[in-house]
Amino acid sequence: MTAVLAPASRDIEQFDQYVMGTYARFPLVLERGRGTTVWSNEGKEYLDFVAGIATCTLGHAHPRMVQAVTEQIQKLHHVSNLYYLAPQGELARWLVENSCADKVFFCNSGAEANEAALKLSRKYAHSTLGIDEPVVLTAKASFHGRTIATITATGQPKYQKDFTPLLTGFDYIPYNDTEALVAAVTKYQGRLAAIMLEPLQGEGGVRPGDREYFQRVRELCDQHRALLILDEVQVGMGRSGKLWGYENLGIQPDIFTSAKGLGGGIPIGAMLCRQNCDIFAPGDHASTFGGNPFACAVALAVCHTLVEENLIANARERGQQLRAGLGAIAERFPQDIAEVRGWGLIQGLVLPEASAVQSRDVVKIAMERGLLLVPAGPKVVRFVPPLVVTAAEIDRAIAIVGDVFAELCR
Repeated sequence: MTAVLAPASRDIEQFDQYVMGTYARFPLVLERGRGTTVWSNEGKEYLDFVAGIATCTLGHAHPRMVQAVTEQIQKLHHVSNLYYLAPQGELARWLVENSCADKVFFCNSGAEANEAALKLSRKYAHSTLGIDEPVVLTAKASFHGRTIATITATGQPKYQKDFTPLLTGFDYIPYNDTEALVAAVTKYQGRLAAIMLEPLQGEGGVRPGDREYFQRVRELCDQHRALLILDEVQVGMGRSGKLWGYENLGIQPDIFTSAKGLGGGIPIGAMLCRQNCDIFAPGDHASTFGGNPFACAVALAVCHTLVEENLIANARERGQQLRAGLGAIAERFPQDIAEVRGWGLIQGLVLPEASAVQSRDVVKIAMERGLLLVPAGPKVVRFVPPLVVTAAEIDRAIAIVGDVFAELCR
């Protein structure tokens, strides 16, 4: 007699048979969600503090997103960038009016947005600075995407392994290290096109940028006419407690990128720039799906909801609550938690390097207890709930994390 598989096992078996294994997936099949809660195909409820990895800004099935999706799909979902598209223009206007940018290029993901930024910096180096072999400095432990250009920009060898030869024209500096920064800028004087950094390193371990460091970066870019590119893919759109991560650092970039939270889970990316480097001409760059009416209408609904529901302030307040709660757990388990760090609703619980416990161990036990978390490297547990998360949900998550460490450390 053939064994009858449970729904989760059946779906996982089929998935593994046909989908390439590019993710180390947890054995969980999610079926539906509402707000900050998701349910598996076996009916188990989970508190979602992953949010599609800092993507579901408004949580799941938010009425404003449902309305935007429904209305736009009934009108026009895609034609081509050969024509003018009102939703794209409206979204670009909102982004420009609410940032330091002057112009926007739309694409479909963070990697594509960063790719566009790198292309723009190379054209700027050639056409404006007269540099034949431009160099872009990025940070060690950074993460900018998985295309060939963006993994080259990513300062983590584990992502580059087996994909050589990488592109030329990149070098890496320690994050938040002013002395190393100055040395690198001096080394590449006359060739420096741009410095590309995350305001807070997400995949690199939830490491916030130092204000003084970033102000020095801005000064050096101005001095050498290089572009300052900020990757806001993970921290932008209110997650840091401000609309943009750079607002926490007291500077303005020449170029910055957005994706993830911009569409609230609908794929969209954007590369935004100031007037001084708005030099792309027709044919220099493009995206078939970039800025299509469907994605832009939903993203615009996300933008308006951020403001109308006061979600940036909620990210700041709930972030303070989360940080305080995790800090209290760290005090209970000082040998097992090294620190808590982050901004707003992107917080990292850092495990000691000497500990045998890995971030994935914490995530696995939390999942068994009904809380979804995500690693940010082997020693950091990342908390990135939707910006609609409530005080009660934060308290519930903190209680579960406390129980997890009580189990791990007994």
